[in-house]
Amino acid sequence: MRLRDLLDESVVKVGLVSPDKEACFEEMTDLLVKAGHLTDRAGALAAVRQREAQGTTGIGQHVAIPHGKHASIPALTAALGISKKGIEFDAIDGEKVHLVFMLLARIDDPGPHVRALAEIARLVQTPGFYRKLTEAETAKEILDVLDAEE
Repeated sequence: MRLRDLLDESVVKVGLVSPDKEACFEEMTDLLVKAGHLTDRAGALAAVRQREAQGTTGIGQHVAIPHGKHASIPALTAALGISKKGIEFDAIDGEKVHLVFMLLARIDDPGPHVRALAEIARLVQTPGFYRKLTEAETAKEILDVLDAEE
């Protein structure tokens, strides 16, 4: 699975303004709604919050992968955001998050969701990947980095 195939400029945001994870969930969900990838904002937010209640999706090293599954989601969808200031996310290492990948998936088709999570995990372990993304100034630059790394 290529993460890049799930993203376009409409769902990539450089300059997230959210101070904490709850605001981040809303900001990222709004990106997906505005881009036409989601129709049930409340359902998507509930799915992400429900997953987060099981344990933080702040995986450490300044990265978070909030995700969830909901009946209103027809196919795996994703958004990517960069925060220059950092977001309080209750990450496992206690550090602020600067790179946020949001994934929303169908309830009855876990395969693509799991493959996307694995691809994100692989990418964030790639030397230089985090730095390149957080130094990017535009959504196009971020997508170019993803193209190069995948």
